[in-house]
This record gives sequence, C-alpha cells and structure tokens, in this order.
Amino acid sequence: MESGGAVRRPLHSAQAVDVASASSFRAFEILHLHLDLRAEFGPPGPGPGSRGLSGRATLDLRGLLPDGASELRLDSHSCLEVTAATLRRGQPGEQQAPAEPVPFHTRPFSHYGQALCVAFPQPCCAAERFQLELTYRVGEGPGVCWLAPEQTAGKEKPFVYTQGQAVLNRAFFPCFDTPAVKCTYSALIEVPDGFTAVMSANTWEKRGPNKFFFQMSQPIPSYLIALAIGDLASAEVGPRSRVWAEPCLIEAAKEEYSGVIEEFLATGEKLFGPYVWGRYDLLFMPPSFPFGGMENPCLTFVTPCLLAGDRSLADVIIHEISHSWFGNLVTNANWGEFWLNEGFTMYAQRRISTILFGAAYTCLEAATGRALLRQHMDVSGEENPLNKLRVKIEPGVDPDDTYNETPYEKGYCFVSYLAHLVGDQDQFDKFLKAYVDEFKFQSIVAEDFLEFYLEYFPELKKKGVDSIAGFEFDRWLNTPGWPPYLPDLSPGDSLMKPAEELAELWVTSEPDMQAIEAVAISTWKTYQLVYFLDKILQKSPLPPGNVKKLGETYPKISNAQNAELRLRWGQIILKNDYQEEFWKVKDFLQSQGKQKYTLPLYHAMMGGSEMARTLAKDTFAATASQLHSNVVNYVQQILVSKDN
Repeated sequence: MESGGAVRRPLHSAQAVDVASASSFRAFEILHLHLDLRAEFGPPGPGPGSRGLSGRATLDLRGLLPDGASELRLDSHSCLEVTAATLRRGQPGEQQAPAEPVPFHTRPFSHYGQALCVAFPQPCCAAERFQLELTYRVGEGPGVCWLAPEQTAGKEKPFVYTQGQAVLNRAFFPCFDTPAVKCTYSALIEVPDGFTAVMSANTWEKRGPNKFFFQMSQPIPSYLIALAIGDLASAEVGPRSRVWAEPCLIEAAKEEYSGVIEEFLATGEKLFGPYVWGRYDLLFMPPSFPFGGMENPCLTFVTPCLLAGDRSLADVIIHEISHSWFGNLVTNANWGEFWLNEGFTMYAQRRISTILFGAAYTCLEAATGRALLRQHMDVSGEENPLNKLRVKIEPGVDPDDTYNETPYEKGYCFVSYLAHLVGDQDQFDKFLKAYVDEFKFQSIVAEDFLEFYLEYFPELKKKGVDSIAGFEFDRWLNTPGWPPYLPDLSPGDSLMKPAEELAELWVTSEPDMQAIEAVAISTWKTYQLVYFLDKILQKSPLPPGNVKKLGETYPKISNAQNAELRLRWGQIILKNDYQEEFWKVKDFLQSQGKQKYTLPLYHAMMGGSEMARTLAKDTFAATASQLHSNVVNYVQQILVSKDN
C-alpha cells in the first residue's frame, strides 16, 4: 500500500474468484476511470438521431503480473458499441509516449455480458502504468434506463438513469465489473438544453451551459458509479444534504426530509465511525423507478413513494445511509457474499432505529422483516440453495437472479447472533466500528470478517464459539434453511399485541364498534398500522360488510397517501372482493411502478374474482407504457400464468 498506513493484513478475498466477471481484474490494478459522455434524447434506437450516450472511457491501469501481460480483458455488453481503442504508456500527465491505436475484439461470456479483449503490441510489464482510451456508444440496453416523458412525474421531458448493481454497469461503460476491486472516478457529461446531470460523486460542478463535471475521490466498486439526467431541481435539507427531484416534486421532498437526514448521519457516525463520503444527497426518481432505493455513494437514488407527506417512511432512508459503512466502504468481494453488504446493513439500520425510535418500534419493523423471510422460505422451500448465507453462483447465472430476502434477514440474524455471543451491546458496537476501520475501502469475504471477529474477542476464540453444535459458523454460511438463532423481538409486543387484538375485533360478523372505537390508532406509527393490516389480510375474507365498515372507521388507512398502507389496503380490497373500491388499486398502480408494490397487487387481482381479473388487464393496458421493462415482463408472466 502506498498510502503510508500500517501494513494491512493479507485478505482471503485476494484469492476469491468472481464467476460473474469476464475481466482480467487480477492481472491489472485500476487506479482511475474517467468518462467523457454526451447524452442525446430521441426515439429508441437503432437509427440516426436515436437516444444514447456516446463518448470516451479512459482507464488508468497498472500491470500486476510478474511476467507481464499481452492482453487486457474488460467486462462489456453487446449494447456497447466500441469503435476505437488507444493506448498511452507511462504516468498520466508526464512526458508520455504518444497514444497508439490498439486492436480489440469481443468474446462471448454470458447472456448478461461479454468480454472486450484489448491486445498490447508489446507486452505490458509488471508495475507498468498505462492509460487505455475507448471510444464507444450505448443506446438501448439493460444498464442505461431511458424514460419517455409519460414515465416521469412532470410528464413533459424525458429522463435517463443508470442502475449498476449487480452486474449492469458493463452495459454503461467497459470496466472491471466486479465488487472485488475499487477505483476513483471522474466524469464530464454533456446534456441537451434544459437538462441537469447528477452522479454518485463527491463534487458536482457546472461547466458552461450544458456540461457537468464530477469527481469521486474515494475508491468505489464499479457497481456504485451512477448517472441520472433529467429536468431536476434541488433544495438544501441539512448541513451536508440536499434533495434532488423533478420540479413538481421538489417542495414535497424538501418538506419531508428537511432536518431529518443529519440526525440519521450523526447517529451512524457515532456508532460506526466517520462518514467519509462528504455529502449525503437524495435523488427522488421518476415514479417508474422499480426499486425502493439504491445506495449510490453521495447520492442515494430513491423511489418517490417515500414522499408519504407525513415523514412516516423517512426511516427507509436509514437503510441506505447504513450502506455508507456496510457495502460502500466495506464491500462483498463477490455476489455470493452479498450478505456481508445486506445483513450488516439491516443490523446497522436497526441499531440507528433503536437509538432514534426506541426498541419497541424497531422490533416491530424487524418482525415484519422476519415475516417476509418466512414467506420467502415457504414459497422457495427451506432447503433451496438460495437460502444459504453464502450463495454459490454458478458460471452463467446472473447474480441478480439469486436476489431474495435471505442475505438481508438471515444475515441480520447471524450478525445478531455474533452480538449475542459477545453479550454486551457497547462492546459489539465498538467492534463494528473497528471492523469498518480495519477493512475500509476494501472488499472482503466471510473468512476475513470472522477471523477478525475471533481475534478481536480472544476469549470467544478460546471458547471455540465458531463450532458450537447447531450454531457453527460453517453451518450459518453454508447450510440452507431457517436461521439457527433468532434475536428476541419481544420489546415489540407492546405494539404488536394491541394490533392483533384490534384485528380480532373485526373478524366477528357483528363487530363491537364500542370496543373498536376505544382503540386510539391515531397515535400508531406506520409499521404498527402495517402489522394490523397484515393481520386483517391473513383473516380475510372478513364477514360481509366489515371491510366497508373498516374503511369508513379508518379513513387514515383507506384514503392513505402512504404507499405501504395503500399496498395493504389494495390487497384487502381484492381478497374481500370489495368492488366499490377497486378503483383505488388502479389509482395506486397508476401513481408508481415500484416492483415491491406492483407485483403483489397483480398476483392478488389474478387470484381474485372475474371482476378483479378484468381490473388487472385494464390496469396493465393503461400503465404498461410507464413501467420499467423488467416489471412489464414480470407482470406479463403473472397475467399469462394465472389465466391458464
């Protein structure tokens, strides 16, 4: 390490393979990436004037192989059209040899990418510095998402954004598309008149009327490099935070997040050490964004569903903020170790939440997470190999196709188990801070973490806690199924019991309205209402007339703007075939396109009455043009499979 720091421990991750990358990332060190791109909006391609990003990617590299190398392989994609490659030897900025064109060709790799192979006229020696400049264009493809005006909130201008995780950035720029290696980056982005570009970078600078310059001075893995271009405005909401959104949403975003983000950041810093990324900004995506959030450093991309109008979903941001330490700073070295990103982030999120909102509320939120894990394992089968913490990703399998609740919630249980072994929350918090400090800016595998844990707590190592029967670390990592240890969520009982009792009152054919009205749900937080509605849904269909009465009794639920409540109310309407309010389902699905809300409602409609199935087809016909292409495919599968 040139940084002059203490000599760092050799990592197991240095030997780890990444079957999802076609690149020679072990033969070369990538020091910096620079993108110089021009965005053009037009009709979908191919053809002249079609929408696309075009320009150059420059990679600053150093050879690592003792015997040198005569070829460099990068991850790329069939949608990237590379037209030229030039090589410059030596340190950048010094008296360098002139750039020479070099031959390149593509090689097949998998359905989600291909290798771009660049040949060196003379082999590159060990430790030799060189820059490779690639001229390319990308139009339609999985990494760059183009939205027509009707897919945005303002409905007037188009929008484009990139989504890198897990292996999609190879369809944005040629790279070492693996979380095993990290580099700094900079970018110069040219946009049409009236558009603004933003990126996951710690500096944002306007250059002239149509150009924006970005720099990320901390090393990050390729999947965290992100770009969005649209009709965007911004507003300050804290000393190091601003919100970005379409002009029609900016007031709502400012209102919802003013003054709350700093408290989340400061609590995270107290627990896990310095926030190293400078700014923490939020970009509210167009309604068709299919995810809840993407933790791009300095600039989290989030769904506009978080604009509930009552600050009730602000804590979803805590999850993304927690990634600033777990995932973005200490990173899984390959996607089979995804639990190192997500299990730790769930644990960190719930630590911050416990400090800010109390144990009862946090345990209630964790109970909804546990219910999702139970649901997932019931559907997939406990013995499914995807239900191991360490997933074996086979060559050719897209890591995104292995995505499920296990790394999040089973990962949370394992981290909680390790805290339980320590037996002292303060001690474990100190350990997490030391863990982040030990592995910051690096990528690791489970062995790196677990060895550090046992060294940090030598008395636990002496006791042999890694091999307690039934709770062996190896079993946690490599055996599918329900977690061997579950953290105690009983502090949540004070919120869950009243919700369960209230749900019981609604199941009788003549509900006791006096008893019902005695329960003051006006003070309940979102997750308590969600828990109550989940119980109602489990007990549905209710006796005739009860759902109508339920909606009239709780307008706060039946007319909610909050997406979590709208989803549950929609599911209850459908399960009870309450046709008077079917319009609310369509309304909600027209207002947003988040996968987590869209798919369950289509499942419910297609599993319902004839009227409900008609509603599904009508709603899809009306909204297909504004959905993300993945979501369109998933919905079509539901409409077809349930119709046979």
